[in-house]
Amino acid sequence: MDYKYFKNAVEITKMIMEKTIFPGDIVIDCTVGKGNDTIKLAKLVGPYGKVYGFDIQNTAIKLTEGKLKNENLLERVILINDGHENLSQYINKSKKVSFVVFNLGYLPEGDHSIITKTETTLIALKKSLTVLVPGGILLITCYPGHDGGQEEMENVEEFLSSLNQKEYSTLKFQFINQINNPPILYGVEKNNF
Repeated sequence: MDYKYFKNAVEITKMIMEKTIFPGDIVIDCTVGKGNDTIKLAKLVGPYGKVYGFDIQNTAIKLTEGKLKNENLLERVILINDGHENLSQYINKSKKVSFVVFNLGYLPEGDHSIITKTETTLIALKKSLTVLVPGGILLITCYPGHDGGQEEMENVEEFLSSLNQKEYSTLKFQFINQINNPPILYGVEKNNF
C-alpha cells in the first residue's frame, strides 16, 4: 500500500514547497545533503530566482553541484561550504528570502558521525527568521532516531514553541502511528505584520 499525501515528512515538505515557492523567489537550503531539496528549490524559483545552499561537508557540496549541472540548474544556486549558523555572512535582510528549509541529522550514505548540532542549528534558525520576509515559510525536519537527534528535536521544538504567536504561526507534523522514530516536520510562517 502506498499513501498519496502523507507518505513521510520529506513528501509533506515537497508539497509545501510547491504551494509556497514561486518563480523569482530567493530561498535557502540550510542542509544541502544529497541535493534533492536544492534541486527541487532551483526548479521552483525558476531562472530569475536564487537558491542559497549550505553544507559543512564538501562531499555534499560536490555531489549537489554535479546533480545541478546535470539538470542545467547550477546558475540558479549558490553553494556555500560552510555551516548554516553562518548564513548571515552570506545573506542579509535585503535579499528578501521567502522560504528556508532544514533537513537535520546526517548525510545519508555519508559519515554518520557528522551530524547537525543543537547549538549551531538554533543559531541558524534564529538567523533564518531574521532574513525571512513577512509571509515567508521556514520548514525543519528533525530525525529523533539517531544519536543526538532526540536532543536536537527537543531543543528545536522548545525554541519554536517560544516564538511570539503575533509574529509567527508555528506547527508540528508528526506521524503518531509509525514505529522507529519517524521524522518530525516543523513549520513556521512569519506574520505579514
